[in-house]
Amino acid sequence: MTALQLNAELYRAMGEIADDETLMAQVLKYVKRLVSKKNSDPTLMTKEEFFARVDEAKKGATYRMQPNENLTTFLRRIGND
Repeated sequence: MTALQLNAELYRAMGEIADDETLMAQVLKYVKRLVSKKNSDPTLMTKEEFFARVDEAKKGATYRMQPNENLTTFLRRIGND
């Protein structure tokens, strides 16, 4: 079955139980559980985690481009540090 066919079948099945609040709540709970499994992306982080990483990065070395320096030259220069 293609994703489009699966999507249509899912909506058909949900249409049959749409008037039953209890069943719809169970479906929603299960779908949310599936979504959380799919979204186990290690790059996702909370706002606090993000700003903690920003603060940590601020402690590291900083670089500035020189006047009239192009990006290629800048990247070569800092790559040698």
